[in-house]
Amino acid sequence: MSDIEKKAELLFEVSWEVCNKVGGINTVIKSKTSKILESYNDHDYIAVGPYFHDKATEEFEEVPTPKEFEKKCKELETEGIQIHFGKWLIKGSPFTILIDFNNYWYKLNEIKQKLWENFSISSIRSGYDYDEPLVWSYAVGRVIQCLANNKKTVVQCHEWLSGVTLLYLKINKVKISTVFTTHATILGRTLSSNNVNLYAVLDKINPDQEAYKYNIEAKHSVEKQSAINSDIFTTVSEITGIEAEKLLGRKPDVILPNGLDIQKFPTFEELSVQHNIFKNKIKEFLKYYFFPYYPLDLDNTLIYFLAGRYEYRDKGIDVFINSLSKLNAMMKKSKSKKNIVAFIWVPANAQSIDPHLLQNKAIYDEIQHSINDNNTSIKNKIMNNLLSNKNINEKSIFSESFLFETKKRLKRFKKVGTPELSTHHLYDKNDQIVKTLYSSGLDNMEDDPVKVIFYPIYLTGSDGLLDLTYYECMQGSHLGVFPSFYEPWGYTPLEAAALGVSSVTTDLAGFGRHIYKECVDKEIPGVFVLKRDKKTDQQITDSLAKFMFKFSKFSKQDRVKNKLIARNMAAKADWKFLIDNYIIAHNKAFDKTYK
Repeated sequence: MSDIEKKAELLFEVSWEVCNKVGGINTVIKSKTSKILESYNDHDYIAVGPYFHDKATEEFEEVPTPKEFEKKCKELETEGIQIHFGKWLIKGSPFTILIDFNNYWYKLNEIKQKLWENFSISSIRSGYDYDEPLVWSYAVGRVIQCLANNKKTVVQCHEWLSGVTLLYLKINKVKISTVFTTHATILGRTLSSNNVNLYAVLDKINPDQEAYKYNIEAKHSVEKQSAINSDIFTTVSEITGIEAEKLLGRKPDVILPNGLDIQKFPTFEELSVQHNIFKNKIKEFLKYYFFPYYPLDLDNTLIYFLAGRYEYRDKGIDVFINSLSKLNAMMKKSKSKKNIVAFIWVPANAQSIDPHLLQNKAIYDEIQHSINDNNTSIKNKIMNNLLSNKNINEKSIFSESFLFETKKRLKRFKKVGTPELSTHHLYDKNDQIVKTLYSSGLDNMEDDPVKVIFYPIYLTGSDGLLDLTYYECMQGSHLGVFPSFYEPWGYTPLEAAALGVSSVTTDLAGFGRHIYKECVDKEIPGVFVLKRDKKTDQQITDSLAKFMFKFSKFSKQDRVKNKLIARNMAAKADWKFLIDNYIIAHNKAFDKTYK
């Protein structure tokens, strides 16, 4: 429970991602809800999201309209707003309302007019991806106006998609405190995705002109006006705060770092056992991926990975690939006995699993099943020969028929050439990741100590290959690599740490910057943070390659020690320590309205 007592009688938390997972904000709200409910009683906290029937049936348990709201809800229905009351089926089961705005679209032009008249927000060039959250969030403002019931209320709105809720309350002079939280500015993300060195140009650009140039002026204007007109403006990290001050014209009043519910993660002892289980499953996959072409010393193989959305520049995929190329050359030159298998777990436009890989897997499974079927006989023969001091050889252990069938399978298993770079065929024949891998000389040749596998699908646990979930793949690996260029927070290295997995990130990621002072200059810091701020791409590529080479030479004891430190570091990011920041923001907004 927070050490700070909340002042508001009622809190509405508004997000397009309540019961609607489309990005990381869904994780933020889900993971912290049980902690926020320790300060706000059951019906003093209300999560608000959009109503989409298919998604609602998965994680929303609807309940009848509470009697105290029946009259207001009927009034709102006549206006075209349908409210669904219920519980979000997550830890804490928060009271939740989902707004069906399908019959509210008739208000679209009126809403745009009001935003223009009151805040000079132009939406002439906007499209459906702007209009849909606009209509919804305006409807949310109307709902909150009706349901607050003169209680001393705080509304927290996440991102531009719910910013119009806040602006509605301002337009209608509703006495309710407002907190606006931006997790990433729309302009910052757009510039970074278009290969603009955002942090080098922050002081030189006109944000409004840039937004117009990229046809995002409507979204940018909503975000900017929400930040300016909120009682309290917040961001999730220091780096996003710097960006917001320059692009939105307001410095954050409070920083709200993202956390995790550490209780959801296994203990370190459990993680150690699971690491071996999932590592062996990954290595089993590597057997039918590489062994048809050439053998691989799996006992001396480390597994590196990058995971996330297909944001080539922002997530540092370009830097990761170029650094692997340098690492490959460094390991060749040093005659390293280690192998690195680097996974790129990034969903793309995957078409189907490579048929050669499926064939390899089928034959591998045949061989494995054959061994399992003969397991008892093989073990008995080995035992008998040991006890009888007889030679143990192929003919004394295996039957003639077993050897005959196995040799036929092995002939079918062996292939000419090299393993593919991608597990799946892609619709885009000029995929940027695959092109960069080839141009960087990473083509899975036998003499390359660094091998790369692009795995362009979501890790669901039942994909027909690894059959491991996202977290299980992380747990089976040795190092997560996240050289982000634009990452307002960056949950992945924090999740890796919570799973006892070593990782490396940069000081341009919100989380990396958050822990930088704690990690810098430590040989074994748990999470490694590389300097990328004010560094060229070449410099970060070089430093990452050197780091990955250094990590490859860590002893097993050093790797275990680093995993333990990482796990302890993640424990410090538990919401039980970070939730106070939210209560502080709510209370500051409250004080501005209810002095």
